[in-house]
Amino acid sequence: MIKLIKNAHIYSPEDLGVMDVLVADGKIAKIASNIELKIDADFVETIDAKGKIMVPGLIDCHVHLLGGGGEGGFKTRTPEIVLSDLVMGGITTVVGCLGTDGVTRNMESLVAKAYGLREEGISAYVYTGSYRIPLVTVTGSIQKDIMMIEPIVGIGEIAISDHRSSSPTVNDFAKVASDARVGGILSGKSGLVNIHLGDGKEMLNYLFQMKDNSEIPLTQFLPTHANRNSDLYQEAIRYAREGGYIDFTTSTVPQFIEEGEVPAALAFVTAIEKGVSDTHMTFSSDGQGSLPLFDQNGELKGLDVGRVTSMFATLRTLMLEHHMALEVALKPFTINPAQLLKLNQKGRLKENMDADILLISKERFEITDVIARGKWLYKENKLIVKGTFEK
Repeated sequence: MIKLIKNAHIYSPEDLGVMDVLVADGKIAKIASNIELKIDADFVETIDAKGKIMVPGLIDCHVHLLGGGGEGGFKTRTPEIVLSDLVMGGITTVVGCLGTDGVTRNMESLVAKAYGLREEGISAYVYTGSYRIPLVTVTGSIQKDIMMIEPIVGIGEIAISDHRSSSPTVNDFAKVASDARVGGILSGKSGLVNIHLGDGKEMLNYLFQMKDNSEIPLTQFLPTHANRNSDLYQEAIRYAREGGYIDFTTSTVPQFIEEGEVPAALAFVTAIEKGVSDTHMTFSSDGQGSLPLFDQNGELKGLDVGRVTSMFATLRTLMLEHHMALEVALKPFTINPAQLLKLNQKGRLKENMDADILLISKERFEITDVIARGKWLYKENKLIVKGTFEK
C-alpha cells in the first residue's frame, strides 16, 4: 500500500521544514509541500503527522546480534538480539559483529542472523572475523567473504590495546586491513575495519602508525569505544583531527562513568568544541555485548549487557540536555555511518532512497512510529511487528 505522510517537520537530517512524504514500494517516492494524489483512495494510506518530527531511521553499526561475552564463564554468554528491541530503539539498519567469543559464536550463524532480521523487517549487515587475528572467516579469505557474501561489509571487531586481544603486530594488523580494503574496492563495499579499543596503554598507537607508515587511509578504520576512558578519549580527538573517524559507545553503566568513561552525548559535544568535524563521528550501542568490569589484575568483578535502545536515549540527551540542533545531532546516527559503510540507500530522507523513517513527538521527543523499508513496524506507540519467536 502507498503511504502518504502529511504535515511532518522533516529533518533529512537537514531541516526541510514541514513537508509531505510519499512512500511506495519501500522507497521514498516524493518529498514536497501538499502532495495530492489522484488515484483510488483504497490504495493509499494517509497519515496526518502534524506535531511530529520525521527523521531517518537510526543506523547502529556495532551490535552483537548473536549475543557476546562469556568473560565470566558460559553462564555469562549474553542473549541474541530480538527484533522488538531494535524497533523500540528506532534502529532500522544494524551491523552485526562477533566479539571476545569467536568459538561458540561463529560467522555462519552471524550471517544467518542477519538474513533472519531482514526477513523480519529491518536491514542487517555484518563484519567478518572477531577479536583475534588471524580472522576466522566463512570462506577462509577476508576478500572472498566481502566480495562473495552480500551481507558482509567489512571486518571486525578486531581488538587492540586490550588484554583479551591476540596481541597482533602492526604488520599483522596492516595485512588484514589491506585485505579488507581490496575486498571493498572490488565489490563496491566499504571494507571497513571495525576496531575494539580496550583500556591498554597502546590506545590508538596502531592507527597512528598506520597513518605514518602505510598507504591505507584512515577512513578505512572505525575505532569504537573511543569514550571508554578520558585518556583514550583525548587520543581519539587527536586522531579524528588528523582525519580519522571515531565511534562512541552509547551503552554504559554507572560504574563505567565513575571510573572515567565519557558519556557518549558529552563526548560528541565536547569533540565538536575541540575542533573535530561532526562528519567524522558515529555512535553505536554495542548492543547485546557484555559490559564487563575488570579489576587491575584483569579479574572479572561485574557484568552487564549493552542495549540498542541507548542509541535513541543518547539522541534525546543531545536534544534535551545539550540543546543541540537536531540536524547536527542526527549525523552520527544516520548519514555519517551510512557514508562510511557505503550504504548508499540509507541515512537520509531523500527521494528514491529506502523508506526508513521515524516519527517523533515534538512535545516529548519520543518515538511514536517506525517504518522500515516502507513497512510499519511500530505505529502510534504500538509494536506492529515482533520477532518470529517473540510472544
